[in-house]
Amino acid sequence: MDSIRVIIAHADEAARLNEARLIALAEGFDLGGEAADGEALLRGFAEHRPPVVILDAALPGTPAAECARRIREEAPDTVLIFTAADESAMADAFEVHAFDYLTEPLDTRRVLDTLRRVRKRFLERERRETAAQRRSQVLTDGRLMIRHRDGVAFVPLDEILLVQREDRQTEVICEGGRSYITNEALGEMEARLDPVHFFRCHRGYIVNLNRITAVEPYGRWTQVIKLSGTKATALITKEKLDELMGGA
Repeated sequence: MDSIRVIIAHADEAARLNEARLIALAEGFDLGGEAADGEALLRGFAEHRPPVVILDAALPGTPAAECARRIREEAPDTVLIFTAADESAMADAFEVHAFDYLTEPLDTRRVLDTLRRVRKRFLERERRETAAQRRSQVLTDGRLMIRHRDGVAFVPLDEILLVQREDRQTEVICEGGRSYITNEALGEMEARLDPVHFFRCHRGYIVNLNRITAVEPYGRWTQVIKLSGTKATALITKEKLDELMGGA
């Protein structure tokens, strides 16, 4: 993916220089502009539309919270990161759904970790968009073409219950006890399935969300998904369960 542009807004020039330095250290980011007050931030955002904005809570001129609200109204997907001398503006920041709130003096490791998480969000968004584009590989009548070891199958999407990777082979488990073994990588299969209905719950499993009947404990860090129409189950990690439940 292309570098993610960031605009920084802080009244203090030394603080802006430090933030620019940290952005340069982070993988996949470019400095897209600077602002010393709220009005300059809003002008710069309107001109460049950077996907990430780092703004100081004590920004002079138009208050930071008001700038954040306007930016959020114009571009709801913008990632907003607040910086502040203390935690007194934290409520304002999270009222506008700030991605993070960093107190000064900025800790290099903390900032770089935040930017890594931001980049991960954009990579996941790009992956979903790519998956949507590749849905053209799904037949227009709602079937998926699967090249398997015995030929080619055209399977209705709603009949696919589970896709699992084992022993360097991918198995597509369907209604009625049918299954197909293919050499297609799980990631390639994931890209051809609609992420609205199918979910990569584990490095070795994709499940049909409409067929999940239960999620039960399996181990300390892993749980097991049960599905209607099959005795086969899938593993799901805690992180993926949080994502499934809307925690990511």
